[in-house]
Amino acid sequence: MAAEEIGVGVVGAGWMGHLHARAYARVPHHVAGLARRPRLVAVADPVAAAVDDHRRRYGFARGVDSWEQLVADPEIEAVSCAAPNSRHREIGVAVAEAGKHLWIEKPVGLSSADTAAVAEAVHRSGVCATVGFNYRMVPAVARAKRVLDEGLLGTVTHARFRLLTDFAADPSGVLSWRFTAEHGGTGVLNDLAVHGVDLVRYLVGDLASVVADGERFVPRRPLAAAGSSQYVKGGDDSPTGEVENLDFVSVLGRTGAGAIVTLEASRVAVGDQNDYGFEIHGTRGLLSFDFRRPGELVVAAGDRYVDQSATTWASAPGDGDFALFQPGAGNPTSFDDSKVSECAAFLDGIARGRSGGATIDDALAAARVLDAVAQSIDKRGWVDLGA
Repeated sequence: MAAEEIGVGVVGAGWMGHLHARAYARVPHHVAGLARRPRLVAVADPVAAAVDDHRRRYGFARGVDSWEQLVADPEIEAVSCAAPNSRHREIGVAVAEAGKHLWIEKPVGLSSADTAAVAEAVHRSGVCATVGFNYRMVPAVARAKRVLDEGLLGTVTHARFRLLTDFAADPSGVLSWRFTAEHGGTGVLNDLAVHGVDLVRYLVGDLASVVADGERFVPRRPLAAAGSSQYVKGGDDSPTGEVENLDFVSVLGRTGAGAIVTLEASRVAVGDQNDYGFEIHGTRGLLSFDFRRPGELVVAAGDRYVDQSATTWASAPGDGDFALFQPGAGNPTSFDDSKVSECAAFLDGIARGRSGGATIDDALAAARVLDAVAQSIDKRGWVDLGA
């Protein structure tokens, strides 16, 4: 029996829009028996050249210059929101209120109030919503979750999470929207630390209290032309503007179960490119993961305690969605593959009548932690998140 089609639209024709469009195009190749097969109906972006490029590459039936046109399209049942963070609230709420299912990128707005508004609209309308926390979709991370759930590490005592990269390290990089409070919110908190918070929740547990510090290491940048990315460089004599949000954050926290967690995120870490990962210690062992080696999970577990050896496990069928992409261990999956997994979870959730993958409630929980971190930086002290 052929899969029932579902008309989809993508808001935003930038890099993340490409990832969503490619995921929709690829998911039927990887998921046998897909209940809802995506049909690319429309892409929305104010930049006409970007819309035309998406249509040529992915076969969208049409392109429009505003997200409102896409949301009003009766052929579209599901919408991807890959727009800048500042547009997440209005687009997410409108999509849900239109009765359309929503796949939205993190952080779902600039604050927990924004995320809560989208969550309320999703729950009120009864639509499905999946959020782009794609690092939890990596097969090695799925195996780490299983190891922890099976108790092989004993009781988790302390853990370190890091998201260090250099995309903003060059001070001649222009003042794109990511560096403004209006459109980029809290900067590295919204952009990178939110992924770390989600991984802490997914693997270790909810943070109950935090204390944090942060900094702008590049306080001014050359002014940017409209639509410029952060990778564009300004000249030595270019006029400059103030960076309005954080380049770096360091967080110390405790989970409700008492584990101590550190989280560090930087967009200006010279020498680090996507150095994302974690080390989790328990009373009986260790887990270690480096996203730059996505097919590997380092595990130490047993009864020796002292001089306990560590083994590198290769991702294999049975680890998350690994079998969708590779038949045997040792073949790593990619960043794009994690978005295909996210897409598959989104579509499967729609078919089953429930949100698949990371949900809007996961995003709201992460947003509340980020608010507490920002509050801690401002007050220079501990903040309790409450029950």
